[in-house]
Amino acid sequence: MDLKTASSLHRLRLVSAPEAVSFLLLLVCSVLKRTTDFNAVPVMGAVHGVLFVLYVLFWLDAWNRTKWSLGTAAVYFLLSVVPFGGFFADRKLKAEADSAVIASRAKAAEGVNA
Repeated sequence: MDLKTASSLHRLRLVSAPEAVSFLLLLVCSVLKRTTDFNAVPVMGAVHGVLFVLYVLFWLDAWNRTKWSLGTAAVYFLLSVVPFGGFFADRKLKAEADSAVIASRAKAAEGVNA
């Protein structure tokens, strides 16, 4: 993988955890709306919606650059709609991005030595 692929994975990773947090906060706000007079659903819904759209856009970019199989791409998408899934996606993406950076640096060093 090249550095553009690694940065694509990094962008996806950067939005995965906040998207997961916003989803959990939206669930809490939904419960509070039904049990109290507190209604933050419109605000949290908008915040979560923006983060989810960013996640999907970055997911599509990462899928295009990494050439993931359909199964791998589906897993990353499903992790965005499952509570706590964004945290698992973040961990998996960190490992994948780190290995991409290491591979890119090794390739660059190989070209210098040759």
